[in-house]
Amino acid sequence: MSSTAAAPETAPRTVFLLAHTGRPAAVRSAELVVLGLLRCGIGVRVLEAEAEDLPLPPSVEKVPEACSDALDGCELLVVLGGDGTLLRGAEFSRASGVPMLGVNLGRVGFLAEAERDDLDKVVDRVVTKAYEVEERMTLDVVVYENGDVLHRDWALNEAAVQKVSPERMLEVVLAIDGRPVTGFGCDGVICATPTGSTAYAFSAGGPVVWPEVEALLMVPIGAHALFAKPLITTPESVLAVEVEPHTPHGVLWCDGRRTVELPAGARVEVRRGAVPVRLARLHHASFTDRLVAKFALPVSGWRGGAR
Repeated sequence: MSSTAAAPETAPRTVFLLAHTGRPAAVRSAELVVLGLLRCGIGVRVLEAEAEDLPLPPSVEKVPEACSDALDGCELLVVLGGDGTLLRGAEFSRASGVPMLGVNLGRVGFLAEAERDDLDKVVDRVVTKAYEVEERMTLDVVVYENGDVLHRDWALNEAAVQKVSPERMLEVVLAIDGRPVTGFGCDGVICATPTGSTAYAFSAGGPVVWPEVEALLMVPIGAHALFAKPLITTPESVLAVEVEPHTPHGVLWCDGRRTVELPAGARVEVRRGAVPVRLARLHHASFTDRLVAKFALPVSGWRGGAR
């Protein structure tokens, strides 16, 4: 007598969706993505707070934002919105280890992998798992006061030490690996990753660093000094910004989302983060092409391809 073993059941697939529900374009885009995934048998999970603003079928799972296991069992986090929404998505991605696939509905969107016209492609690639995952370096940030830890944080783009009073400069001393480099009055100092080199650090005059390069950046903002150039160090370095005791207090911003006050005399130390952010990639286009496209750079005169 022979018997045939039953085929193993395929585990259900689930995608987490995060959207900027304050934008009509994001609401419509979220609806299209959700319906496309559901038609292909992939479950969708969203935050309860966002579900109220989205036209969703009853089958969509809803979880509270404060839930620590909100992304448990999800294979991908799809984020629809501008840079702020993508950075919010990075918080969920880092905490859960789930890769983030960003769809840009804002202006530049360097973290995004697709644009609003690519929604059908996004759904198709998610359904067929036709994407790759890469890891991006993060920053671990510690604030000290009188030798004691005052605050711990992290960042994907940058940790920015900034002045609070517009009429007074912030006096700081910079150090690398425990050795002082220079000091000056300024509007602030940005410590950034290569990913963040096209964000705030770029606006402050810092260099564009290709994502494959492992490095840390330190970029002064409005410094009153002869030597106040951007610095690039190895990823093993420890960057430090000390707020002078006699200066007004400052403020630390991590990715422009999380903030803490810096009392006079505080020291901010920044090093390579222990936990990266995982990004899902649909394209094999070089970062050079992405840079040209995002900033609409003039390259029409280039003849390097002619042979």
